Formats: sequence, structure tokens, C-alpha cells
Amino acid sequence: MNGDTRLPVAVLISGTGSNLKALLEASAAGAAYRVVTVLSNRPEAGGLAHAAAAGVPATVIDHRRHPDRESFDRALLEALAPHAPQLVVLAGFMRVLTPLFVRRWAGRLLNIHPSLLPAWRGLDTHRRVLAAGERRHGASVHFVTEGLDEGPVIVQAEVPVEDGDDEARLAARVHTVEHRIYPLAVDWFGRGWLRQDGDRVWFRGRILDRPLRYPDDEAAWHAP
Repeated sequence: MNGDTRLPVAVLISGTGSNLKALLEASAAGAAYRVVTVLSNRPEAGGLAHAAAAGVPATVIDHRRHPDRESFDRALLEALAPHAPQLVVLAGFMRVLTPLFVRRWAGRLLNIHPSLLPAWRGLDTHRRVLAAGERRHGASVHFVTEGLDEGPVIVQAEVPVEDGDDEARLAARVHTVEHRIYPLAVDWFGRGWLRQDGDRVWFRGRILDRPLRYPDDEAAWHAP
């Protein structure tokens, strides 16, 4: 975008791209970032259509064509370089990144995870939550570190687990809040409000003693 000085962001996807769509819509509505490129490890990823519709250049780097994780991550780094993003956002990117990539983007790498971290790290969170009989679930936006889903958490949103829920119903409820909190967190980064400091998060000049909660803590990000 010529003349657009907002934070340039790269988004990595593997699937339908519903969070990418939410990020693109928030950017179009004036959030403090712009998506400059989309990368997918799967040529069939539905999210590539969202990039095309928004006029955002997209690249497919098929992980199956690389002999190991590090060579794949090197290809990701090479593909990102021409777009000069200042933040990399994982939006349903189903690959575990190597230390090579994480260290390169340390402090500038975000992920959204479908649970109230630190609970339920890893895959199949909806199934595991239902199997455990939990009554609460949700989503978390966090900085990415070398430990899987272990980076400091920025913001969370909780949803109830309702009687009669199956994985699809529960996942749909979680997706609704994901689409709200992820654009918020990326906007905060674009405004210069967020900073990672080891295992801590600075937000608007102070260290968070706990993750922000959506919508309970809205006053914190609407305050002058």
C-alpha cells in the first residue's frame, strides 16, 4: 500500500484462514497494522482466497518439499525478507517452528491458541476439554518462544462449555472470540503498546501481572 505507514505484518496460515480474514477486516477498518504478505505451508489452504480477495501477495511453501524442519524454516525466512514485515503472526499455522526461526523473530512473533493457557497446550484442545468435563474454555494470544505454547500470554477470552456441546459447537464458540482478540493484540503491537520482556509482557508502559481479559479489561485499552 503506497503511503501506508502502519505496521507491516506477515501472516502464516495452514487452513481456512478465519483468523486471517478477521485480521484483514480489522486492518481495512483502520487498525494500526497492514498485512503485507501471507505464507502458507499448504497449497490447498482456504485462507489463500482471503489474501487474494484483499489484494495481499501470498506464497505457498509446501513443507512436504523440504527434507527437514530447518530447511523449511529457512525457506520461510527467505520468502518473508522482500516484504520487510515488522511482526509475524501465526494464524492457524500448523507447523512447529525451529529455534532458527523463533530466535530471528523473537519479540515480534505472535500466535493464537484455542485454550486458556497454560491449560491445554498442544493439539485437539476442544476434544480434550470436553473429555475432561471442563466447564470453561477459550482462546489466548501469546508471544511465541521456543517452548510449544509456552510464551507469555497477552490477552485471553473465555467461553462456557455448554451441555450438549460437541467439538464443532465448542470450536465455533472459541473461533468467535479468537476473531475479536487477535486483531486487538496485533493492533496494540502496531500502536507500540506491546513488548515482550523474557517471560513477561509490557502493555502500555507497565508489566502485566496477568493476561488481559476480553471483554472484562476493555478499560485498559480504551483509556487515553
